[in-house]
This record gives sequence, C-alpha cells and structure tokens, in this order.
Amino acid sequence: MRFFPVFMCTIGGAFATSRITPPSGSITVCSSGCNYSTIQAAVSSISTSSTSAHSIFIYSGTYTEQVTIPVISGKLSIYGYTTNTATYADNVVNLEWDSSLASGAADDEETAALINLSPNVAVYNINIKNTYGEGSQAIALSAYNTQQGYYGVGLYGYQDTLLAETGNQVYGYCYIQGAVDFIFGQHARIWITKSDIAVSAGGGCITANGRSSSSDVSYYVIDESTVAAASGYNVNAETVFLGRPWSEYATVCFQETSLSDIINPAGWSEWSTSEPNTEDVTFLEYENTGAGASGTRANFSTKLSSAISISTILGTDHADWVDTSYI
Repeated sequence: MRFFPVFMCTIGGAFATSRITPPSGSITVCSSGCNYSTIQAAVSSISTSSTSAHSIFIYSGTYTEQVTIPVISGKLSIYGYTTNTATYADNVVNLEWDSSLASGAADDEETAALINLSPNVAVYNINIKNTYGEGSQAIALSAYNTQQGYYGVGLYGYQDTLLAETGNQVYGYCYIQGAVDFIFGQHARIWITKSDIAVSAGGGCITANGRSSSSDVSYYVIDESTVAAASGYNVNAETVFLGRPWSEYATVCFQETSLSDIINPAGWSEWSTSEPNTEDVTFLEYENTGAGASGTRANFSTKLSSAISISTILGTDHADWVDTSYI
C-alpha cells in the first residue's frame, strides 16, 4: 500500500494575507449575531435582478445545508473567514451536505452541497463537502454557468465530487478529493491550476469528460498541480487513471503537473470494455513529472510539444473576471 502526502499549494509573497473581517457592505453569516445564520438565507436575500455587486462573508463554522445560487444579474463574491487566503489548508468554513442518488436525490446535480447556477461568481476559502461517501454519485459542487471562479476552495467527495457542466470556470489553489470520476461534466471549459488533486481509493479515474461532439467547446486542463493519495488514505501504486471518456469526444489535458506513482503507466482508461469511447478522444499530457508521469501511455493519448495557455481555454478576456492572484 502506498501513501503520499498531498503537497499544499500556497500563493507566495504579498498575496498571502488574512481575511477575518467582512469586506465593506458584505452580508454576514454566522451562528448568531450576523445578518443570517445560514448561507442559503444570505444568498436568497440578494435580488436576482440587481446588477450591483454583492458579497457574502461567512464566519468560521460548519454549515450543514444545501445551498443553491440562482442566476443573479450582478457579480457575487463569497468569502470564507481565514487567516491565510493563500491556501485551502487553513480553511475554517465548511459547507456540508449528505446526499446521493442512492439516498433519494432527484438527479445527480441535486445531490450537491453547493449548486451554482449563476454567472460571475467568485468563491474563496470555503470547504464544500458531500459527506455521503462510497457507493453512489454524490456531488460536492455542481457548477452550471460561466465566469465562475473558485479560489482556495476545498472540494470533498468520493464519486462525482466536482460537476463542471457549462461555461468557463477557474479553480486556483484548490483541493479536490475523490476516487471515481470525480472531475466530470459535459460542456464546460475549466482551468484547474496550482491545485492538489487528492485520491482516496484506487481503481478509478480522476476525470470523466462528457464532450459528446466535435463542435462542443468542453475542455479540461489541469495545470501546475499535484496528483497524489489523499492524506490518511492508502492507495496502491499504478491503480489510478488520469481520465476516461464519458463521451467519445472527451478532451482533457494534464500539464506540468506532479503525478505520484498511484498513476497507472497507461495514464488513461477506456470508458468500459463494451463501450471504449476512445476513437475521437483528446487525452493530452505535457511535461508532467513524478513516478506517475512515466510509462507506456494508452495509444489513444498524446504528448504535447508545448503547454496549453489559459487564454486558449478561458479566452483572451479571462483577466476581466478571473482573480489573477490565484493563477
């Protein structure tokens, strides 16, 4: 059995700071003495037609609730109390929900602790957890719109942790934990950078991209990150794959990322023996390092000669909405 501690990515220099008081004008959430005692109540207090910018500040604590962010016309920023904005490791705000398809949720999306349906949302330093565990689809975050940014966020689940479904999304200095297809979706373009991908059990795949046609824009890039066994979990060497194709045009790249020896030498897997879905996939790697970066890769994958740029994935105007401190 192999255990590799996850490397905690942190922002260097001037960007590392504390956020222990609400930004001016913020709606506050805490167990008592704040504007609201639940995150959902704070979100629901914002008019969906307001074009003004809004912010929510959440004090330390565990909030056991399912939160849905509807489509809001203005920008929304959600901040978790932290003594160190530069890392998820010091997060003290936890949003937790226990739900799965097996426990009666209407569909996969509805199992999520956070369902984000709105464009132009930024979430900082919050742990988002689906605590259901092994045995069924149980999402931590359902991300269903564009210009969504997650910074110093922890995402915890087992199967289907992160549903990145539509729009342009960025994940910077985040932690994403799971075991089965735990970064998945159909139409989103996502940039995961300087983040820790933590695997809690062998035998599965990290990504399951569902791009279903050559014209679909979906593209997942994991950039300058780490892949290793989650702290406290034993994962056998060579038992984890970077991804498998939920649909036949799946498009995923791991670049300049440290891969521990939990990664199988083939790198990538078929969807299943009866339905490989590999004829038109785009599974890419560039300059990955670590024991898991070597080996004879699957013949339906490709090694790139240069890195993919964030502008290619999120557009040349990404700096208009991405918090560039985290990329």
